[in-house]
Amino acid sequence: MKPIRLLLAATLAMLTLTAQARLPGDDPNSGLEGLDFIVAVVNDDVILASELKDHLRTVIEELKRKGARIPPPAVLHKQVLDRVILTRLQLQDAESSGIRLDDDTLNRAVRNIASENGLNLAEFRNALQKEGFSFASFRDQIRDQLIISRLRQRKVNNRVAITAQEVDAFLDNQEAAGNTLREYHVGHILIGLPSPASPEQVAEARDKADSLLASLKNGADFAQAAIENSAGQQALEGGDLGWRPLAEIPVVLAEHVARLKDGEVSDAFRSPAGYHIVKLFESRSTQNLMVEQVHGRHILIKTNTVITDQEAVRRLDVLRERILNGEDFETLARSNSDDTSSAARGGDLGWVSPGEMVPNFEKTLFSLANGEISEPFRSEFGWHIAQAIERREHNAALDMMRNKAAEHLRKRKTEEELEQWLRQLRDDAYIEYRLER
Repeated sequence: MKPIRLLLAATLAMLTLTAQARLPGDDPNSGLEGLDFIVAVVNDDVILASELKDHLRTVIEELKRKGARIPPPAVLHKQVLDRVILTRLQLQDAESSGIRLDDDTLNRAVRNIASENGLNLAEFRNALQKEGFSFASFRDQIRDQLIISRLRQRKVNNRVAITAQEVDAFLDNQEAAGNTLREYHVGHILIGLPSPASPEQVAEARDKADSLLASLKNGADFAQAAIENSAGQQALEGGDLGWRPLAEIPVVLAEHVARLKDGEVSDAFRSPAGYHIVKLFESRSTQNLMVEQVHGRHILIKTNTVITDQEAVRRLDVLRERILNGEDFETLARSNSDDTSSAARGGDLGWVSPGEMVPNFEKTLFSLANGEISEPFRSEFGWHIAQAIERREHNAALDMMRNKAAEHLRKRKTEEELEQWLRQLRDDAYIEYRLER
């Protein structure tokens, strides 16, 4: 069983933990200890110090877990408050868009989290309480995250479309650049700018980016610099974008990443969002991904109110016997299989790689010797007989790049659209900071 604290840190970025954080004005000698006050106004709503403290505690605990240095209070408070404001803006937009989450869906989500930790709901609630968590607060945070997920699906994800021409063009460009079979571990720092930005704001951001770049080139820790300075979504994760193919790195960053050597930091460069600095921690080849493939075919009989399991098995036993006695598999598949797609090809499934079929079908097909025909077996689609025609060792990297190109492009487009949408959401809002008292 995973430790509860680690599960929650991975599941939710903002929950109440037991570590302490102090806000401006929260001096025990100031007379304000225990009192609440407004730290920000967001349109017609407010964010209270108590709410910010809850999120600060979580962030501090996570930074300690990672061994990262905790930034100065003023810097950390601003970073975390900006994250809380962005969450509040999205929840406000969801409310105005009529996005709701019913209690049944929320309860299922909470039960799933408990189950992932090897607990039932009652045990999970008790474990939360022992760790110092409020179950009601946890439940509210899960609700917020699910609502925001639905909002992003509607406002961003559903508007992203990838065409076949884009996939072809992308693969051609990647091949020409020699980047088709590489992945990149990237760090990102964004010195943000409002839209529109005044010349003074642009100059200030540029100076900050240049100063930060100089310190990085002199050996400053990139993750710490991102935590303390970046306006990017991964700022509090040290700006770490993780391992990605070039296709999944936002376009504004990708061309700079592709020119870097492992360990190098880019110069500061401008986009509508502000000034960026990227670091290529490492890159690696994905060229050799050898897998065993099976060229297979099958005949499917589906069950219904008329055709029972017993009848489906009986039919397949008869067909199998006829094939073993010399009749043509392809001919029988065309006239008997309920899988209309493969039936037109004589039951041919082509070359099958691990992970492409449902587990029971794949397990059976890959267990067969070349030429062997299985006994009738069941999958979620019905009853089958299958034959393994031949096998080969295949470099799946090339297939994977083709099969995943559309997915990569969609992720890249979605991330770019999300950044633009969040920036617009913030630019259109009334936000007043009241951190200093």
